[in-house]
Amino acid sequence: MPFTRALRCRECGREYDIAPLHVCEWCFGPLEVAYDYEAIAASVSRETIAAGPPSIWRYEALLPATREPSVDLGAGFSPLVRAERLGAALGLDDLWIKNDTVNPTNSFKDRVVSVALSKAVEFGFKTVACASTGNLANSVAAHAARAGLESYVFIPADLEAGKIVATAVYGGKLVAVNGNYDDVNRLCAELTGAHRWAFVNVNVRPYYAEGSKTLAFETAEQLGWKTPDHVVVPVASGSLLTKIRKGFEELYKVGLLDSEPAVRVSGAQAAGCAPVATAFLEGSDDIRPVKPSTIAKSLAIGNPADGFFALEAVRQSGGALAAVGDDEVVEGMRLLARTEGIFAETAGGVTIASLKRLVEQGTVRADERVV
Repeated sequence: MPFTRALRCRECGREYDIAPLHVCEWCFGPLEVAYDYEAIAASVSRETIAAGPPSIWRYEALLPATREPSVDLGAGFSPLVRAERLGAALGLDDLWIKNDTVNPTNSFKDRVVSVALSKAVEFGFKTVACASTGNLANSVAAHAARAGLESYVFIPADLEAGKIVATAVYGGKLVAVNGNYDDVNRLCAELTGAHRWAFVNVNVRPYYAEGSKTLAFETAEQLGWKTPDHVVVPVASGSLLTKIRKGFEELYKVGLLDSEPAVRVSGAQAAGCAPVATAFLEGSDDIRPVKPSTIAKSLAIGNPADGFFALEAVRQSGGALAAVGDDEVVEGMRLLARTEGIFAETAGGVTIASLKRLVEQGTVRADERVV
């Protein structure tokens, strides 16, 4: 069984039994999985991890679901590429790229969906669903097909045709909604109360979000069980950034790192949907919702559920947030492709363009090991 203790509210600290819940009944704060770190430390080592599969499930002890059985397409353990040519172009001596384009449906969402659907099966759900701007839709449909589950995927009606085709091919129910991601997400929140479905980013969100930690786990392992000095992470809901930071901290808690991590965490957003970056640049604690207007649709969440926690993580770690225009996003995609041979989608362009901006501002330093 997983080394999970409870679900704990990130606001008031109240605990709940492990169940398909995501909101505290007392203060309406988000719930997060709490672990028995002493038990994990006693059972896991660098050697046991190295003996595991070349996927996210090598870190089973630090996840809220089990490897056997799991809903698994082989997500994770993606290449950590030493980006010498890109680093030279940006003035960085020690730059690395975590290339998650090689995941089964070509994005990091395969990590979170594998965990979420594994937990949904454990809870006895027969139908899974999600609100998505494309990448999550592809992953949920693919993993549901693998597990023999029925799937319903809700997307904005103006999503790129390529992503719609990539979701539809897996045979699930695809529902186009007239509105942006936030409209789609509100609809799914209402449907959660009407149907016994596992919505990966609603009622099983606490488990789903934990899959993002595996990016931190892999990065540390691939660097010889050392942490980078600085990571730059794309921000949509804000969950990915906060969980990457949590992942580095957990490795130290269970004895897999020799020293306490001091990783600076910075975030990347598109200027047409940058509520977290705007709050950071204005020195505000308020994440004001916006109506998305950007080509980076996979990051176009105008009312980010974990925006405040992402903002807090950036500030506490000494990082920063940048917001870049669509022209910069396109150039970021081109720069990554022509220097490192990696063709990422617009979210990758946002990340590279934001990295460039942060280097120019002096936030990301030439002497840092940057991922």
